[in-house]
Amino acid sequence: MRGFSSSVLSCVERERLEEELHEVRTRGQYLTRLRRLTSPEHAALDQREQAAQAQLRDHDAEHGCQR
Repeated sequence: MRGFSSSVLSCVERERLEEELHEVRTRGQYLTRLRRLTSPEHAALDQREQAAQAQLRDHDAEHGCQR
């Protein structure tokens, strides 16, 4: 029972991380449609997306609940 519980939780965590990555990407798309981004803004968006991707990769490596 314990193994089942932790695998369900890790999948919920993976879904949360996927949603976070999607939100970062969507925000970047919306901002670039509204106006031209400055170099620091573009760099910050890239950094946020890379961080979200890294969190998702780390989670997959740690819990093995990759889709």
